Amino acid sequence: MAESAYLQTNRSPTALTVVILMHGAALGALALSKMEVVKTNFGKTEVIFIDPAKPPPPPPPTVEPKVDQPVQRQVVTTVPPVIERPVDQTVFDTKPVEYPPLPYAEQGPVEKIVPPSPPPPPPPPPKAKPVEPARARANLGSYVSDADYPAAALRSEEQGATRFRLAVGPDGRVKDCTVTGSSGSSSLDATTCRLMKSRARFTPARDSSGNPTGDTVNNTIRWVLPE
Repeated sequence: MAESAYLQTNRSPTALTVVILMHGAALGALALSKMEVVKTNFGKTEVIFIDPAKPPPPPPPTVEPKVDQPVQRQVVTTVPPVIERPVDQTVFDTKPVEYPPLPYAEQGPVEKIVPPSPPPPPPPPPKAKPVEPARARANLGSYVSDADYPAAALRSEEQGATRFRLAVGPDGRVKDCTVTGSSGSSSLDATTCRLMKSRARFTPARDSSGNPTGDTVNNTIRWVLPE
C-alpha cells in the first residue's frame, strides 16, 4: 500500500503543488493577522505593524460649523491722572465751637433785639444875629384901615388882637407871616397876614460886613369894630 501511495504521489505532481500552496496560504494568513497593509500609493506599498495589545487610534474629531458671534464692544473709560500736591502742615484747632443754648418754649417769647437807630444829625448852627435889625418904613398899624375889616367879622361882630411874626428878606419885603397869637377870629387872623405880606415894607437888616440879610419882626394888630 505504501508503494502504491508513493507511486501515486509521483504520478500526481499537481496534487503536491496544491498541498504546498495550501500550507503557504495558511502561513501567509497567520502572518497577515499581525499586520495591516495600507493602500498602495504610486506603486509603493507601506506595511504598518499593529500591536494587538494597543487600542486602535481614535477617530478624527468632528469639526462643527463655525457660527459668527456678535462683536462685543468694550467701553474704555479714561481716568484722569491723580496729581499729588504737597500736604499743608498747618495745624488747625479742632476744638468744637460752643454756641449759647437756644431758648426753650416755656421760657416765653424771645425778645427781638433791634439795633439802635443812628443819632439824628446835629441842628444847623443858629444864624448870627444881624448887627442892624430890619426896620419898618412906617407904623405897621398904618397899613390897616376900617375899610379892610372883614365882612364876616363885621356880621359876627368879631374883634381882638392878632399877634404875628414876619420873615423879612434881604430886599426888605415880607417873605412869610405866622400867627403867634390868635384874636379869636380866623377871618381877622387871615386878613392880618394877607395885608402885612402885601403892604409892609422894611429897611433890610445888615450883617457885620454891612451886607443886607434876612431878619424876623414880631408885632400885633388890634382889630376894633368901626363906629
